[in-house]
Amino acid sequence: MRVLGVDPGLTRCGVGVVDGVAGRPLTMVGVGVVRTPADAELGLRLVAIEQGIEAWLDEHRPEFVAVERVFSQHNVRTVMGTAQASAVAMLCAARRGIPVALHTPSEVKAAVTGSGRADKAQVGAMVTRLLRLDAPPGPPTRPTPSRWRSVTSGGAPRPTASSRRSPRTASSRPSPSTRPAP
Repeated sequence: MRVLGVDPGLTRCGVGVVDGVAGRPLTMVGVGVVRTPADAELGLRLVAIEQGIEAWLDEHRPEFVAVERVFSQHNVRTVMGTAQASAVAMLCAARRGIPVALHTPSEVKAAVTGSGRADKAQVGAMVTRLLRLDAPPGPPTRPTPSRWRSVTSGGAPRPTASSRRSPRTASSRPSPSTRPAP
C-alpha cells in the first residue's frame, strides 16, 4: 500500500510517501515541501500548493492520502491557512478518486510513538527507526525565486532537486511532468 501524507500549511506544506504492508517494514519513497511566499496573494499560494500536490500524485500514484486534520489553535489566521491547504490536498485526492483519511496531530503521534503527547524529537526518532533511515527526514532546501515567479506569472511550478529528496540521501529524482491544464 502506498500512502501520500500531507502536513498542510500555506507557507510550508509537507509531503511524504510511504510504502507498507501489514507485518512488513515500511519504506519511505520520498519527502518534500511545497513552499509559498508569505507575502504572495492567497489565491496564487493555493494554486501553487495544488500544483505541487498534483505533481506528487502524478509521480507516486498513492492508493491513499492522509492529511493532518486541522485542530483548534489560538491563532485564527494560522488555522485558516492550514484549513485552506488541507482542503486543497483533499480536493486533489478526491478529483482522482483516492480515499482520504484525516488524522489529528495527537493521533499521528500516538500511532508512531505510543503517546499522543510525544514531542517532535520523539516522533522524529521513531520515524527514523520505523523507516530504517540514517537520519530523521527533514525539509529539503528552498526552491529558487525564479520557480515562484513562474507560478505568479501563470506558469506551472515543477518540483526541482531543491524541493525534493530521496529518503536515504540528499540526491534527488528527476522532476515529474506537470499535469496538463483542463
